[in-house]
Amino acid sequence: MPKSVTLKDVAAKVGVTSAAASMALSGHERISEKTRAAVKQAAEDLGYVPSSAGRALRSQRADAVALVVPNSSAHVFGHLYFMHVLTGMSTAANAHDAQVIVSTNADTSNGGVAYERVMRSRTADGAIVTSAAIDDHHVEALVASGLPVVLIGNYPHLADAVSVGIDDVSATEQLVEHLVTEHGRRRLLHVSGTLDHQTGIDRRDGFLRAAETHGLTDVAVIEGDLAEQSGAAAVEQVLRERTGDERFPFDGIVFANDDMAVGGLAVLRRAGIDVPGDVAVVGFDDFGFARVTTPGITTIRVPAEEMGRIATERLFDLVDRRPGGHAHTELDVEVVLRGSCGCDPDHTDPH
Repeated sequence: MPKSVTLKDVAAKVGVTSAAASMALSGHERISEKTRAAVKQAAEDLGYVPSSAGRALRSQRADAVALVVPNSSAHVFGHLYFMHVLTGMSTAANAHDAQVIVSTNADTSNGGVAYERVMRSRTADGAIVTSAAIDDHHVEALVASGLPVVLIGNYPHLADAVSVGIDDVSATEQLVEHLVTEHGRRRLLHVSGTLDHQTGIDRRDGFLRAAETHGLTDVAVIEGDLAEQSGAAAVEQVLRERTGDERFPFDGIVFANDDMAVGGLAVLRRAGIDVPGDVAVVGFDDFGFARVTTPGITTIRVPAEEMGRIATERLFDLVDRRPGGHAHTELDVEVVLRGSCGCDPDHTDPH
């Protein structure tokens, strides 16, 4: 087995002490730029890999950030949103020579475990929290713990916490505005996300606000859970409850995410209801599914990867005690028009 290259080997190659080599690799200003460059080149030539444990002991840092998801691990890896967030986090963490740890919980009855693991273990220098319920008091405890924390999403009750998100209310209003003004739809159904999460509440409120703005009176809300099956179940419920000879009581459906829109589309197709002829359909997220359905789904493009990257950069600002900007960073979204609302997919979607 080949002998591991040590810091002493790197120092010997350049002709400096091990302490000087260590300082050079960490970019210490006391070491000249010429020596820093020589040490880094020697380390590369020899294949030297710094010890993360040693760095952590010297700097009192773990060189890791945690993504806290107070749900089951199946929830994390079963939804593309989390994979986009993780990709963005990893990009930023790699630039800081740090790793990303996912702290979740297999037992959905005790979501606090995901938080406690991060607070007690000291395996992370800071934490990013996403998809927490509005009544999850563990978020407040984590923010108050002194550990650097950035929240992804909107947390009105924690207005002073550092957070990154989008305006779900305004984005949903834009979808309704499009259905009403461009396609003349007036009887609308909203299939919401879970209403114990701020995202679900905000997208529902955006739907209702836009309906009121346009004087729509024939509207309804059915609560879903963001899973494909719940979108299908919502449409099946409407089909069961329709009266008389009506084919479908709504001429437009605003789903709170694309997964549910996919489920709803399948049920409408099986029932012989034309989309968008009889019913216009829109979703939310644009993480991939909306582009491959027939017809493609008009949706809101959420910059989840960018949210993960910016949240991680803000977290490192907190860890390093660098002054940041506003407590809340709000990213822009984009309405992507496809065939499910009645737009021409050949001319509206550049993807």
